[in-house]
Amino acid sequence: MKLTRFNKNYVGTHFGGSLYSMCDPFYMLILMQHLGRDYLVWDKSASIDFRRPGRTKVKAHFKISKDRIKSIIDEVNELGKCEPIFNVDVLDENDKLVATIEKKLWVKKKS
Repeated sequence: MKLTRFNKNYVGTHFGGSLYSMCDPFYMLILMQHLGRDYLVWDKSASIDFRRPGRTKVKAHFKISKDRIKSIIDEVNELGKCEPIFNVDVLDENDKLVATIEKKLWVKKKS
C-alpha cells in the first residue's frame, strides 16, 4: 500500500486504521476458500502492535499451510468449533517491521 494523502496521518506516516484495513479480510477469505461451503468462518477479534512509523510503501503476505488447514478441520470435527489465531507482519520497502497484526477467527461446520 502506497502512502498517500488518503491514508497519511497528522504526522505524515501511515494511518494505523489503514494498516489494519489492508490486512483485515485475508485470513478469513483464504480459510473460507479452502474449507468450502460446509463451514462457517467469521472474524472474532484482532489486535495490532505498531513497531515503527510507516513512511514508505508497505506490504504483507498472507498464507495458511495445508497442515494448518487440516488441523483446523480436525479441531472442528473433534470439538465442534475452532478459534485459530493468525499473525501477519506489515513491512516497509526495506523489509523493516512496521506492525504485527493478530487475527482470531471462529470456525464451525454448518448444521
